[in-house]
Amino acid sequence: MSARILVVDDDPNIQRLLTYTLKQEGYEVIVASDGAEGLKKWAAESPDLMLLDVMLPKMDGYQVAAKVRADEGPGAHVPIIMLTAEADVEQKVRGLRAGADDYQIKPFHPAELLARIKSLLARFAPRDLVVGKPPMGRVHAFYGAKGGVGTTTIAINTAIALHREIGRKVVLVDGNLQFGDHRVFLDLGLDRKSIVDVVTATTIDQDLLRSVLVKHDSGVDLLLAPPSPETAELVSADQHHMSRIVEQLRGLYDYVLVDIDKRLDETNLDVVTAADALFVVMTADLSCLKNVRLVLETMTQLGVPRDKVQLVLNRSNAFTGINVKNAEGALKRKIDFQIVNEYRAAISALNSGAPFMFTKADSLLGRAVLDFARVVDKQVAGPGAVPQLAPVSS
Repeated sequence: MSARILVVDDDPNIQRLLTYTLKQEGYEVIVASDGAEGLKKWAAESPDLMLLDVMLPKMDGYQVAAKVRADEGPGAHVPIIMLTAEADVEQKVRGLRAGADDYQIKPFHPAELLARIKSLLARFAPRDLVVGKPPMGRVHAFYGAKGGVGTTTIAINTAIALHREIGRKVVLVDGNLQFGDHRVFLDLGLDRKSIVDVVTATTIDQDLLRSVLVKHDSGVDLLLAPPSPETAELVSADQHHMSRIVEQLRGLYDYVLVDIDKRLDETNLDVVTAADALFVVMTADLSCLKNVRLVLETMTQLGVPRDKVQLVLNRSNAFTGINVKNAEGALKRKIDFQIVNEYRAAISALNSGAPFMFTKADSLLGRAVLDFARVVDKQVAGPGAVPQLAPVSS
């Protein structure tokens, strides 16, 4: 199991920073905002380590540390790192006498704090405790049954939700090699590196990918499509470039999300084969249902497991004359996710280059995508399960 860390700090900014940093390393995080709450959560949650601010409401950090040490049972010892803005030697000594194992001065560099945490966990944690955890390495492909159904919007905002709200390490790959939209939708220039820089290198490895990936302000890493359509042909199906890239990224990230285009060519089929799940985004109109049926038939012919293909009905409440029951009857299978319509807000976010999951995560659209991401992350969507989610569209 992963280590559980209790953060006791009354500063919301410090709470967010520590939660984000620790979850990125695979730790579970518990948060308390004052000394009394910190003591209660220590007793109830049995954390493997405490990050304890000195200046706290109700009880200060020295009192909390002393109380923890007094109440610990025989042989028990939870490592405590005291956090303070003061570098005064007397305060350090006071903290150590109260029971702290280490001291960290604010502002701190996350790498230094993580090194101190890992050192203390190695000294005091049970032998079966895993310090951090390897990436989950799940690959999810997003495929639009036809243009304009909202595939790219869902892929981008799901990536941001998985990273910022759930704490997963995520890379988003723009697999629409000729006409990728991620540069526009994320307000990025043509001068950024792209997949072309990967496939034209001598070898494809993780170090190369790290040097080519672009970091979005949301914290999601991006592998961008070529800046011009004519360079897309450099990504070779014969050399299985896409599947090789995906497999390298799998070893670096919890989630590799690939936004692929509508063509079921060898390159896209390589991605589908490598993926753990294929999300087919659709709307309830006749031409789209026709395309989805053909996609499902093709996947069956290729031997793709039925439960690997998940149907996402976008704009499910938009009037098209075809309801969900009729759509499922035409497709002869259940729809796995229904996402209702909020077209105007989604288009506004796309045109501004600011994904709503990044700038307005507490909006109706943001909450909708977070719900979707949580279901995906917990892998609870199965045949017959149709989560009713709030609006997402593009």
